[in-house]
Amino acid sequence: MQIADLFAQGATPLSFEIFPPKGEFAIDDAHDVLAGLAPLDPAFVSVTYSAGGSSNTQHTGEIARMGQEEFGLTMMAHQTCSNETPASIGARIARLHELGIENVLALRGDACDPDSDADMRYASDLIPLLREAGFCVGAAAYPEGHIDNLDLELDLEHLKIKQDAGAQFFVTQLFFENRLAYDFLDRCRAANITVPIAFGIMPFMSKSQISRMIFLCGASLPAPVVKMLARWEDDEESLRKAGVEYAIEQVQDLIDNKVDGVHLYTMNKPEIARAITEGARTAR
Repeated sequence: MQIADLFAQGATPLSFEIFPPKGEFAIDDAHDVLAGLAPLDPAFVSVTYSAGGSSNTQHTGEIARMGQEEFGLTMMAHQTCSNETPASIGARIARLHELGIENVLALRGDACDPDSDADMRYASDLIPLLREAGFCVGAAAYPEGHIDNLDLELDLEHLKIKQDAGAQFFVTQLFFENRLAYDFLDRCRAANITVPIAFGIMPFMSKSQISRMIFLCGASLPAPVVKMLARWEDDEESLRKAGVEYAIEQVQDLIDNKVDGVHLYTMNKPEIARAITEGARTAR
C-alpha cells in the first residue's frame, strides 16, 4: 500500500521507525523487532538507511521486504543520495523494485563532499528519480529547522522545493514540545506546503541518549523534560517510565489536535512502542 493514501483515511495514522542493528545477526534481530511491532498494527514502518553504520545500508531494503512479506506490514525504506550519481541511484532503485518496495523516504544523508563530482547532492535531486520510478515518496521536515541551517524561513523554502520536486508527505525530526509542531504546521501551510506531515516523537530513556539526540538533530529541551532528567538521572527505571509517560502525552495531544500523522521512533524496542501505543489508545 502506498503511504500517501493512508493520510486520507480520516483517523491520525500512527507509524513506527526502526534501524538496521549492528552485528552479524542484524537480519535476525530486525525480524524479532518486526515480530514485536506487527501486533500493534502500525500504519507503516520505516527502516533507516545508515543508522548503526554504513555497513548496514545493505539491510534496509531486505528488512523492508521482510516486514511486508512475513508480517503484512506497510513498509518504507530510507534512501540517501549525497555523493551519488544517477547511475548508482538507478542501481538502488532497481534493487528496491526487485524487493517489492513501494514506499521510500528520500534523504540527503551525510553532507556532500565539496570536491565530489557526484550529481546528487540534496533530497530534492533524488525525489524526482524515485517518483519517475513509480515509488510513493516521502521526505524529511524539521520543526525547529535543520541543524545545518539557522534560517527558519530558508528551511521552509527548502521544504517547498522538496514538495515541488514530488514529495507526497513529510516525516519530521523529533521534538519535545508540541507547541513547536503546531507553530511549524501553521508556517508550512502559510508557505503553501500542503502535503501531509507526520510528526516524529522519540521517548527519552536516559540522559546520555537525550544529550546525543540534541547534538545530532538540534532539538530543544523544554523545562519539564529538564526537570525530569535532573530528578531521575540516577534512577534509570524511573526516568524510562517518565520518558514513556511524556511521549504518551505528546502523542495523545497530537492525535487530539488531529495532525496528519504521528511517527514514533522506537529505537528497536517493541516494548516501548507497545507502552506508548496502548497508553495513547487508552487515553482516547
